[in-house]
Amino acid sequence: MGLSAADMIIALVFGYLCGTIPFGLLFSRWAGLGDIRTIGSGNIGATNVLRTGNKKIAALTLLCDGLKGMAPALLLSWLYGPQAGILGGLAAFFGHLFPMWLGFKGGKGVATSIGVLFGLFWPLGLVFVAVWIAMAAVFRISSLSALTASAVSPLAAYLLDRADLVLPAAIMAVAVFITHRANIRRLLKGEEPRIGRSKHA
Repeated sequence: MGLSAADMIIALVFGYLCGTIPFGLLFSRWAGLGDIRTIGSGNIGATNVLRTGNKKIAALTLLCDGLKGMAPALLLSWLYGPQAGILGGLAAFFGHLFPMWLGFKGGKGVATSIGVLFGLFWPLGLVFVAVWIAMAAVFRISSLSALTASAVSPLAAYLLDRADLVLPAAIMAVAVFITHRANIRRLLKGEEPRIGRSKHA
């Protein structure tokens, strides 16, 4: 049995509102680091928070950006079923990318997408993290690790016998590639900085 129109709206609105919480901006201001949007890439994600030099605030941002994707996916799946969880998770992901409170200019979506995957099917989230760690260990490039893990996630969903998650994973992967287009250009030129020396968007 499919979702009713009302349930779909609830899932989308709740998920989106969760995703729009700008943890990076809030935590940075709370820590006296100023407006995170004025440094580095100008986005509100953990990578940009790390450019302030405050690793604790960056780690807290990473955790909460993941949780705001996982929470609606888990809660809505429990309340309304897996379809609602998928809708809510995707809405949270796009809420992070396009928060209405900040002129629809948010983060790049990696942490939130990981949270969504964990909320929908935790083994898929583990695959993403494992691929990211493996790529980071070999190449020491954060963006390449994120792009590879994102690209692998739809295939992993299929191989893990979760065909219902192939499309959601693919949608998030495409969006992550779009938000990382500047990184991709630098990767192609061999100019993308390695982990520990990142100065770019």
